[in-house]
Amino acid sequence: MPCCFDALSARLIERAGFSLTFMSGFAVAGARAGLPDTGLLSFAEVLDQGRNLCDAISIPVIGDADTGYGNAVSAKRTVRGYAQAGFAAVMIEDQLAPKRCGHTRGKQVVPRAEAVARVRAAVDARDEGADALILARTDARATHGLDEAIDRARAFRDAGADILFVEAPEGEGELAQVGEALAGTPLLANLVEGGDTPLLGHAKLEALGFKIAAYPLTLLSTAARAMQEALSVMAKGGHPDEATRLSFADLRDLVGFPAYEAEAARYAIDPEQE
Repeated sequence: MPCCFDALSARLIERAGFSLTFMSGFAVAGARAGLPDTGLLSFAEVLDQGRNLCDAISIPVIGDADTGYGNAVSAKRTVRGYAQAGFAAVMIEDQLAPKRCGHTRGKQVVPRAEAVARVRAAVDARDEGADALILARTDARATHGLDEAIDRARAFRDAGADILFVEAPEGEGELAQVGEALAGTPLLANLVEGGDTPLLGHAKLEALGFKIAAYPLTLLSTAARAMQEALSVMAKGGHPDEATRLSFADLRDLVGFPAYEAEAARYAIDPEQE
């Protein structure tokens, strides 16, 4: 599951044949506002970004809802809003606000009871009509150890969560522990280049019990690197090589000019009929 950050990256993922994507909070904060993933974007800003990218594609999108933007009641409202925007699933986590990227230092989590209350509120929103699954995430591995993280995930499952996510297990052995302890529930592995969790192959992850392999920063980092390289060439008076960029025709197609022109032709006015 490559992760997106705007409508264009979401469309590229769909065109590449992937059946699912995830709106990464880290990537959205960076791409939309040039900010770190530390809870600086508001609910409205993230929801606006999500609505645009959900509208641009037809495959399911999981939305990063951080801590739910407040207490349990806020988390319930967040799930409703995300579902209305078009998200197929909503991720709620147990960090203490302001949250941090899951593979950075300095994270804190709320008490287990508060974390479960958030998930229960999210599940209630789903059961009361919000058409979205609930992805429950715990960051307790970094603060309280793997056993507490697994216990929290079990509690989230008991509260009705559809998908479980233990963030940042360290090493294949810990991934195996998570997979074994939470068998029977769809599990997500978060694969950050340079992060705490090893970048295992898909067959290995599946054998360990994981259903979804998320790559939250791969597209953002490769896009940023490509833009840096193009700008470096231009700063020296050159121009990026044709092989490193889309043709004008391909770019027009990607952003939807052919579809727009076909639609406009349906409503063209014949001058002779005026």
